[in-house]
Parts: sequence; C-alpha cells; structure tokens
Amino acid sequence: MSKKKQQEGPKKEFIFQKKNYLFMSIGLACIVLGFILMSGGGTDDPNVFNPEIYNFRRIRLAPTLVLIGLGIEVYAILLNPSKK
Repeated sequence: MSKKKQQEGPKKEFIFQKKNYLFMSIGLACIVLGFILMSGGGTDDPNVFNPEIYNFRRIRLAPTLVLIGLGIEVYAILLNPSKK
C-alpha cells in the first residue's frame, strides 16, 4: 500500500491562475486593438499620396495601445495571485 502512494507523486498545479489569464486576455485585446487601429490608410494607386497614414491614430494611439498591451502581458506573467 505504501508503494502505491509514493508512486502517485505530488498533485500537479497550473503555473497561472484565473487572475493571470484575465490580465493576459486584457493585454492581448489591447495589442489586437492597436494593430487594428494601425491598419489601413493606403491607396489603390501607388502614384497618389494619401496623408491619412500620418494621422494621430496611426502614429500615436495605435503604437501606444500595443505597448500598453505588452506591459499588461508582462504584469500578467509576473503576477502572483496566491500572494495576499
């Protein structure tokens, strides 16, 4: 009997918990939203210049959202939810 209990080993636990996955999904949503805001602004004709590629949304807002999302992802990985 004692040999069977020793062979079972310790109970396996996940590295991340629900709170980690919640922050990871929020960070991923921010990154995806940033890339969606970055897209577009081109023209069908390569000889025509479209100044829409240099607007606030594509130059400032979208990269900022991507960086914030990456920061949230790092926080989610380093978060220890069992610590109170």
